[in-house]
Amino acid sequence: MCETKKQITLPVTSLSNCALDEHVLLLLYEDMLLGRSFEDMCAQMYYRGKMFGFVHLYNGQEAVSTGVIKLLKHQDYVCSTYRDHVHALSKGISPKYVMAELFGKETGCSKGRGGSMHIFSAKHNFLGGFAFIGEGIPVAVGSAFQSMYKQQVLNDNNLLSVTVCFFGDGTTNNGQFFECLNMSVLWKLPIIFVVENNQWAIGMAHNRSTSFPEIHRKAQAFGLPGIEVDGMDVLAVREVAKTAIARARSGEGPTLIEALTYRFRGHSLADPDELRSRQEKSAWLVRDPIKRFKKYILDNNISSIDELKGIEFKVKQSIDDSVNFALSSPEPKVHDLKRYLFVED
Repeated sequence: MCETKKQITLPVTSLSNCALDEHVLLLLYEDMLLGRSFEDMCAQMYYRGKMFGFVHLYNGQEAVSTGVIKLLKHQDYVCSTYRDHVHALSKGISPKYVMAELFGKETGCSKGRGGSMHIFSAKHNFLGGFAFIGEGIPVAVGSAFQSMYKQQVLNDNNLLSVTVCFFGDGTTNNGQFFECLNMSVLWKLPIIFVVENNQWAIGMAHNRSTSFPEIHRKAQAFGLPGIEVDGMDVLAVREVAKTAIARARSGEGPTLIEALTYRFRGHSLADPDELRSRQEKSAWLVRDPIKRFKKYILDNNISSIDELKGIEFKVKQSIDDSVNFALSSPEPKVHDLKRYLFVED
């Protein structure tokens, strides 16, 4: 990357009106590209029989993960869903450890025991993916509670750690969503609820599954801010998340963010994706968040095409290295079958 920092004023089409330097903008581009490339490689490896079970990819939603997580500090927490690979990468888990986990190898971040839907890393405060919808929301509320407890009861003078909880639009029709919104406001917890509204809950269109489709407005019933944002615009997501994180860290309580986005692949790699119309998919594909952001970078002379190609090569090398690492890693040993079920002395 170029060492000279350029101050960039964000366009009025984005929700942001602040300035970001070239380094930050290229970091956002690299993170989104890493997520997309990783998921594309996962599809290849799955169809080659290197991965097993259900694998849910994140293609199309990268602006949400990057826009939110890249604002967090190391001590902050992220709680994901079964579509968790890219959240883990954005939080700083190395691609090779995530890939090894997907291959079921001992070197995986969950020692090969979690697989695609249960990525976990205590070191990175990544609280895991969860196979069932809504499972992660109470866990995230517990994480936010312990942060508040440490400060108020244990007299920890450090800033509050923020917890970000990701989930899909289908989850918002479940009881955990409403119960945890209420609890988080009651205790003014430092948590951000991020609804990745990709328009479809498996094969059910969002507007057919809920009596009140505007999810962000449901926050009004519990007294927390509810914000809708273009989930295909990384700068818009980042600006909304910045305000929410500052609010949470200062002890003012939770925020609900509804990011309008779209998954470019089927629900999982086992899904033939025949329920969504070609016209609908095409309309969202032209709003590809990575292509849009790349165009923005080039149109505003933030970076050159050669520099972007350098980032793309770096990402490709990282993905290739992660596959080689996973392929060469050992399988878990049979006599360790019951290991990690309980806390070890």
